[in-house]
Amino acid sequence: MTPQTPTRWKLVLEYDGGGFVGWQRQDSGRGVQQAVEEAVRALSGEDTQVQAAGRTDSGVHALAQVAHVDLLKPLDGDTLRDALNHFLRTESVVVLSAEAAAEGFHARFSASERAYLYRILNRRPPPTLEAGRVWWVPTPLDAAAMHAGAQRLVGHHDFTSFRASECQAASPVKTLDALDVIRDGTEIRITARARSFLHHQMRNIAGTLRLVGEGKWTPDDVTRALDARCRSAAGPTAPPEGLYLTHVRYDDA
Repeated sequence: MTPQTPTRWKLVLEYDGGGFVGWQRQDSGRGVQQAVEEAVRALSGEDTQVQAAGRTDSGVHALAQVAHVDLLKPLDGDTLRDALNHFLRTESVVVLSAEAAAEGFHARFSASERAYLYRILNRRPPPTLEAGRVWWVPTPLDAAAMHAGAQRLVGHHDFTSFRASECQAASPVKTLDALDVIRDGTEIRITARARSFLHHQMRNIAGTLRLVGEGKWTPDDVTRALDARCRSAAGPTAPPEGLYLTHVRYDDA
């Protein structure tokens, strides 16, 4: 009898990372990966590994995380999406879409670009409805100055100064395709696009740009921090709750 070939499914997920230790399954607490894998097992009875495009940190959110899972159980995409959401109903995770993946697709290794958003609530009163989903900075920030500082980081650089000490990437050299800062009322949004990011890179950039926005640093100081290739030369690490994985692009899938 010929063994049945599993179907590889591409899942797009939205989640609030506040109650999780990050994407990855860990002994220290509940990861988003564990929640999704338990839902898959409840649906199919299969023990599978769900692999994602990016391993978001504890407290970091996702608007469109992409993952894949291999399943033997015959299903269509809508049924898989709705059934997984049924089993995830007590979790702050939802499957936005499920579709059969193209041959050779891998959620992580096939990705050609990832996009992130960092949200800063810049007003004197603290957040209520957005608590846990923004970084509250009550001191006035100059978004135009932050954008000017951000442009010093665009391009192909050694980002050691913006890399967490525990980062496991083989090289600190990355190409940042875009980094923009805009203000919309009381919210400042930092958006970034790159093929891949270092551990804490976006949060360290946000913490550094806050210094520029407060007038404590100039864009030249951002360049000096980058050139120093030393983590202590850059600004502090911004908290995780303002960070969102917003998009993952695949050129051939």
